[in-house]
Amino acid sequence: MAARPVVSVYGLNGAKLDATVPLPSVFTAPIRPDLVQFVHKNMAKNRRQPYAAKQQAGEETSAESWGTGRAVARIPRVGGSGTGRSGQAAFGNMTRGGRMFAPNKVWRKWHIRTNTNQKRYATASAVAASGVSALVAGRGHRINRISEVPLVVAAEAEGITKTKEAVAALRALKAYADVAKVANTRSIRAGRGKMRNRRHRQRRGPLVVYAQDNGITRAFRNLPGVELVDVTRLNLLQLAPGGHLGRFVIWTQPAFEALNKVFGSQAEASEQKKGYTLPASIVANPDVSRIIASNEVQAVVRAAGPRFTKRPFTQKKNPLRNSQVLVRLNPYAQVLRRAELLGKNKRTAKKVHKKSASAKFLEILKAD
Repeated sequence: MAARPVVSVYGLNGAKLDATVPLPSVFTAPIRPDLVQFVHKNMAKNRRQPYAAKQQAGEETSAESWGTGRAVARIPRVGGSGTGRSGQAAFGNMTRGGRMFAPNKVWRKWHIRTNTNQKRYATASAVAASGVSALVAGRGHRINRISEVPLVVAAEAEGITKTKEAVAALRALKAYADVAKVANTRSIRAGRGKMRNRRHRQRRGPLVVYAQDNGITRAFRNLPGVELVDVTRLNLLQLAPGGHLGRFVIWTQPAFEALNKVFGSQAEASEQKKGYTLPASIVANPDVSRIIASNEVQAVVRAAGPRFTKRPFTQKKNPLRNSQVLVRLNPYAQVLRRAELLGKNKRTAKKVHKKSASAKFLEILKAD
């Protein structure tokens, strides 16, 4: 989240003005990517148009099953004779010319209602993320030459009526590189969409937020990728396209100053949204490692213990495999084992090996 006390204001010629604007409280709101993605997914579904298959599609033929006993499947089959169609299976989703499985219906639940508080939280998070240069650059916007994020332009920008004046202002602010990037990404869509009024695809460029339209929408609307929105009608679909935080936003000074009225703060309620206050962060300082290393925490924590600690319990060993544990449990086991070994040695010593036959006996045996 942005944490600067004031933000600089820039003129249409790119020069830094003497005036500064206090940073609105919405830029200190918690940044919640999980909530933004959830709300964006639900809101994007509300633009869908219902579609369905024809109710009679795939079933516009007279077909009956032949029943059992004819060594064929019991799927309905087309009647008649004399053509290749007669006897063919029909109606099923696995048949040629049959209906689809579970046809789409227009009464499907296409739209999803989202809690108002969740939508407001997600919008505030998206606005706060637009003030973090790392998130804006990580989203792919060309802001490496821009002086400051968030970028606030003087109020006279709302009176621009010509597109060439808008281009000149963006060039002076070093923001036109993002528009040029969008123009270079324009390509023809793959698939049937190119025949359905959405022939081209392109990236998203800057979002221009204004307080009063004195011609600014006419001036910027023809630039590729540039979108405009009133500060009182900020939309998550524009602030976080695709559910990804970090849209590059260009604010006019009146719009930037009106943010406190639109969103309020953690202590004061919003003027536009009845009874709404900004969500507060659960942790005031998210740098946990710095907190742990601080003098205040280190003064009260216990000293670190030894690196290796002795096991608090004795490891259980199997007495059938460990002779020492067996002797500890049964001292007589050692006597039995010793007697077993002595008896084994005696049996081995008493065993007499038979002598092999002599050579003379073998000669007599082999003689004819």
